[in-house]
Amino acid sequence: MRRAAGLLLAVTVAMVLADSAVVTLALPDILRHLDTSVAQVAWVLISFNLVLGLVAVPTAVVASRADARITGALGIAVFAGASAWCAAAPSIEVLITARCLQALGGALALVGCLELLMAVYGERRGIATWVTAGVIGTATGPVAGGLLTQAISWQSIFVVQVPVAALAVPAALTVRAGVRCSPGQVRHLPSVRSNVTLALASAALTAALFLLVLLLVDGWRHSPATAALTVSVVPVAALAARPIVRLLRTPPQVEIAVGCFLVAGGLSGLALLPAAELAWTVAPQALVGLGLGLTVDQLTAQAMHLREPRVEHASWTIGARHLGVVVGLAILTPIFVGDLEDAQVPAQEAITALVLDAPLTAQDKVDLAKALGSELANQEGRVPDLHRAFVTTDFEPEARAAAAELERDLDDQLERAVTRAFRDSFLAGAGLALLALLAAAVPPWRRSA
Repeated sequence: MRRAAGLLLAVTVAMVLADSAVVTLALPDILRHLDTSVAQVAWVLISFNLVLGLVAVPTAVVASRADARITGALGIAVFAGASAWCAAAPSIEVLITARCLQALGGALALVGCLELLMAVYGERRGIATWVTAGVIGTATGPVAGGLLTQAISWQSIFVVQVPVAALAVPAALTVRAGVRCSPGQVRHLPSVRSNVTLALASAALTAALFLLVLLLVDGWRHSPATAALTVSVVPVAALAARPIVRLLRTPPQVEIAVGCFLVAGGLSGLALLPAAELAWTVAPQALVGLGLGLTVDQLTAQAMHLREPRVEHASWTIGARHLGVVVGLAILTPIFVGDLEDAQVPAQEAITALVLDAPLTAQDKVDLAKALGSELANQEGRVPDLHRAFVTTDFEPEARAAAAELERDLDDQLERAVTRAFRDSFLAGAGLALLALLAAAVPPWRRSA
């Protein structure tokens, strides 16, 4: 019974931390379904990570003086209810509000589950299970979200979380774990170096987990399932990193430094894609995934090593990771949106030139130009989809083949423009990874209180 409860609690940890990125592949669908913009839809990610990052430490301080069963069960129940609310959200504003509540429940669930997992497995194995579950959730979240979006809908991402969380509530209540914090307990200061490095690495990884998905789905027009299969390279590489390290027996600080360097290299590769082809993204993603596997769990373990109270120091790692994601989104999204806006005028000029040179009648060109202008205006702030303009334009039968070829040429032009628009954002992400590398090289603080 306790083992089954431990498994459910580990799945819950993975599920909560997967939610930091699980909606990534669904964002284009959410963008269209709720009629919003790229800048607004980014808040579906930002709101969850911001709230979770801000409340993690205060929640842990309060929860360490309470019964972990109650803390965990309450957090999981709130998370489940908020997930159901996310699925039913009729507008972007409601969805963002529900995501904030979901993050609050998630913070309670994470700190409660850590205590309960230590009660089930013992301290060392319980912490290892908690850390590993979090890494797996973070790495696989976008893939799971993309497959569910393609197979059912973006709302299904949240619906499937409800029954899992509902089962975890009674599981949490069956585990006996006492109050671990006492007035005379030794308290250590947080590991500044590990947490700062973790935050910067998480900020850099945002470029791969958020921007790459937008490029594949909204820029290159691939389905969520295709994009999910493509970005599955990241979690596969992340999971492969640990066995490789065990074979090489690399010192922890070398692992972290190499991991940050690999993330920087992978993001630089994504910035310099020679063509809008999925195959070109595989090698850079593999580097990012290996970097993820080498950094996140090692930095989390270092931040918690021999520090009491365990739950509070675990919460510092949660805060660092998720505030790092927010910093990444705050830095990278404006760069991407600004570059996309800058690319609009040259793209429109190229579209105009292609339309003028197309073997169509003058009237067809005028009608198509009006339809294209309307679509570009209606989709301002997004990567434009010009297919509707061709559907609504009434071409003569003999002109339809030329129109289809023109549409392909315009799509190719947009793909090139969009790929260039993402370049600076990926390079900025690589810069954040190099900053994480510098932070990892700073000598650790050894004071305790």
